[in-house]
Amino acid sequence: MSIGGTAEDVNGLHEGVADLSIETAWSARRVRQTFIDYFTNKREHVFWPSSPVVPHDDPTLLFANAGMNQYKPLFLGIVDPKLPLSKLTRAVNSQKCIRAGGKHNDLEDVGKDTYHHTFFEMLGNWSFGSYFKEEAIAWAWDCLVNEFGLDPSRLYATYFGGNEKQGLTADEEARNIWLRYLPPNRVLPFDCKDNFWEMGETGPCGPCTEIHYDRLPAREVPELVNMDSPDLIEIWNVVFIQYNREEGGALRELPSKHVDTGMGFERLTSILQDKPSNYDTDIFMPLFDAIQELTGAPPYAGKLGKADPESRDMAYRVVADHIRTLTFAIADGAVPSNDGRGYVLRRILRRAVRYGAKVLGAAPGFFSKLVHVVVNQMKDIFPELEEKEKRVVEVLADEERAFNRTLDQGEKHFKKVADELLLAASQRGGDKGEKVAFPAKEAHYLYSTMGFPVDLTELMAEEKGLTVDRAGFETLLAEDKRQSAMAAAAKKEMGGKEIVLEAEQTAWLQSRGVEITDSSLKYVWHHEPSARVMALYKGKAVGFVEEVTAEDGVVAVILNTTSFYAEQGGQIHDTGVITNLDGTDTLRVDSVQSYGGYVLHIGPLESGALRVGDTATCMVDYERRARIAPNHTMTHVLNYALRRVLLKGVSDGSGLCDQKGSAVDDEKLRFDFAWNKALTKEELAEVETIVRERISQELPVHSYIAPLEKALHINSLRQVFGERYPDPVRVLSVGHEVPPMLEDPTNPAWQDTSVEFCGGTHLSNTREAERFALIEETGIAKGIRRITAVTKDMARAAEELAEEFAGLLALAEVKPEEELEGEVKMLNTRLGPLTISAVEKERFRTALDALLTRVKKFKKEKVARSRDIALSRVTEIATEAAASGRSVVIERLDFGTDGKIAKEALDKASQIHPSGCFLLISADEDSGKFGVYSTAPKLGSPLDPIAWVAAAVEGAGGGRSGGKSPRGQGVGEGLEKIGSAVTAAKAFAGV
Repeated sequence: MSIGGTAEDVNGLHEGVADLSIETAWSARRVRQTFIDYFTNKREHVFWPSSPVVPHDDPTLLFANAGMNQYKPLFLGIVDPKLPLSKLTRAVNSQKCIRAGGKHNDLEDVGKDTYHHTFFEMLGNWSFGSYFKEEAIAWAWDCLVNEFGLDPSRLYATYFGGNEKQGLTADEEARNIWLRYLPPNRVLPFDCKDNFWEMGETGPCGPCTEIHYDRLPAREVPELVNMDSPDLIEIWNVVFIQYNREEGGALRELPSKHVDTGMGFERLTSILQDKPSNYDTDIFMPLFDAIQELTGAPPYAGKLGKADPESRDMAYRVVADHIRTLTFAIADGAVPSNDGRGYVLRRILRRAVRYGAKVLGAAPGFFSKLVHVVVNQMKDIFPELEEKEKRVVEVLADEERAFNRTLDQGEKHFKKVADELLLAASQRGGDKGEKVAFPAKEAHYLYSTMGFPVDLTELMAEEKGLTVDRAGFETLLAEDKRQSAMAAAAKKEMGGKEIVLEAEQTAWLQSRGVEITDSSLKYVWHHEPSARVMALYKGKAVGFVEEVTAEDGVVAVILNTTSFYAEQGGQIHDTGVITNLDGTDTLRVDSVQSYGGYVLHIGPLESGALRVGDTATCMVDYERRARIAPNHTMTHVLNYALRRVLLKGVSDGSGLCDQKGSAVDDEKLRFDFAWNKALTKEELAEVETIVRERISQELPVHSYIAPLEKALHINSLRQVFGERYPDPVRVLSVGHEVPPMLEDPTNPAWQDTSVEFCGGTHLSNTREAERFALIEETGIAKGIRRITAVTKDMARAAEELAEEFAGLLALAEVKPEEELEGEVKMLNTRLGPLTISAVEKERFRTALDALLTRVKKFKKEKVARSRDIALSRVTEIATEAAASGRSVVIERLDFGTDGKIAKEALDKASQIHPSGCFLLISADEDSGKFGVYSTAPKLGSPLDPIAWVAAAVEGAGGGRSGGKSPRGQGVGEGLEKIGSAVTAAKAFAGV
């Protein structure tokens, strides 16, 4: 396989990015190819491409070194002999590695220094019983010194110094081999932590030897080896796989000995390009240029710590590193999610997006646009990136869009709380070194409501000089999990099994004459009936008992009658309490389930004791039920409205619009239905309007128990396909009484009625729902759509939020175009997470798009005016200079920092005055930056245009400059420094 390529190939990968001049012939592509060629051509290795990054055996790690995992069967001698892998004796590759979790977590360090990464490549050569220490060390030395030309006097080697506890002796063999190449003071022993390599708790392992390189010449500093010095760095690890770590920690010697090496590709490239860090190489510079182009931020300057007070260069490093990580991970099948490794990816993405937006000023959607740069850089060696590019962009765009909805609000909330804390601390006049803690409840709010990972909050706190009450946050998070899992947990016994009734338990109840529970009172509101305790159950491990106390934990109570609604039909169960007559014995009912007619009231006994035969009182939380019922009734009305809008009220037998599921609780309603495309905004508006009309019409809600066969003939009836219904069945109708429908089932009048079979608890009149807001319509599977909606107070809150946003939008619409772009960006960010009607949200988006179109038109016209003025003025200048014989012209023309206008102006100047040297300085009032552009004759020019621009930029305090002869270009910071730039340009030109 040939990768090929030169430094020139790497440059300009992103359209519109300025060329970079790599100061050495060692482009990144050439470094990788040279390593692969060295082993394939000289050492008879087979190029064996890296497998996908995969989960490590250690679950605390995000992903493993991909190369090691694919060769593990070879090391252990268990590979299928029919597979091509079994014939492999030597291999070479570049391995994809992601490290962002567990003991090898580099995530929090990325950006703060110039050598940590979450994604990196490892160049590796492998032996599977073919060669061992002698060849591996000799070839490593030859490759580094003779192939790559590294200075031998800067190299150090380490070897394993042994471990008595594990019965491992020092690797004197490796040491003696190294002494042929290096003096003794540069061959150093280290312990298991540094020089015994293991892939996890179990698996192939062995001693290793590391090669370290000193970036600084002419010194002997063995004491800095393995001390995390940025100048004396490890570049190659040669592992001698000779053991297998088994369960329990025992080491078993392998029958064959192998070699697994890993050389840091990014580190080697920085050394060969004579750059101070990996980030200064052509691996990252194209990404930095693309980031600069997308954000309009000042160019990357490589600053660290206090020298980077705005964290701008740190943000460049974070964004560049994280886009590489996410591109590779998603291309290999991983996706951001809410748990496990997916959550680590989501944290990485949100960290990058936040830095891009808040530090670099990136517009929403910028991050996914960087994928193409990564793909173009890496597709030659990793072709899967190009194949999966579209998928990667889609996933990142969706994730970025979701986070951007809450980023601005979350930042504002954090700032408000942080500023109040800091003000209070300053008023107290406490110790200056005191760290003020950001409250746990606020960190939890940002996490649960705004989607901020806690480490992002910690990062923001660090920037403000605060800490975060992490212990308190974890406590709140644990309580969250307890609450969200309460119903499920309530069903479980101490042994971890659900508290359920099966054939054995129902037979036991029947054998003792326990009748099934009479649950008819669940339809009666605000009633506290007396009941008798018929059975007490502690799960299958214990079974039925005669008495339960508070020490028993979660138990189940079966009553002869109940007013509690048991979970079924998509409606959540009731909650409440069961007490004895005098209220001294109280069971908190967290879940209500029904099995074979027996209703289980599940929860902990909070006080006293309950015994079989006791008289108890059912006390349902009717306030909570009053929030559930309108959501359930409006689910029925929504079902009707969808059929009326999408099918014009008539089913065609295709199954379209059939109900596919529903969920109703005290906060919202959710309805899933068969439909093969997203609803249009017009369809959504019509559906929402119909439901609201039914509420305003104050329609009575009727229920009636009817013979199943008779009820099935009602022509407007909607039922769930495949569902089995009881006979007789409960019919629920919104608007019309049921008996007339049973008498005249084919009457067309019923078509305008919501009629369904349902055993849930409902309103008595639609007016009780008060309001309705259709919050979201989305696809959940192929051909299945989901609508989420709210009623009552939640819908009222949605209306108030919409009214508030409408007011902000009205204010924005009268702003001048110069201020409008930032306002639109802010409103777009704010609109995303708002829980308002989807119809209103779409209307607001359309209005914001119109404002954005207005801004674009204004900016386009402004650029056109600037161009015309610039070309007119440069024509005058060049004509006058040509007539007077002036060869050097330095002029200020304020057309912003538009490179296209600059090129056109310089072309015009050269056309009029071919022998002239021109330098134009142009202010950009919006950004506070100024551009410097130059041109000179290709032959016989007295000035180097690139150096000329550099002198002007440096004279103004520094900035970015470059170009390609005969033109130079640069950008400076601060319009007040333009005079200094002019002075420096004149001095350089000698005018």
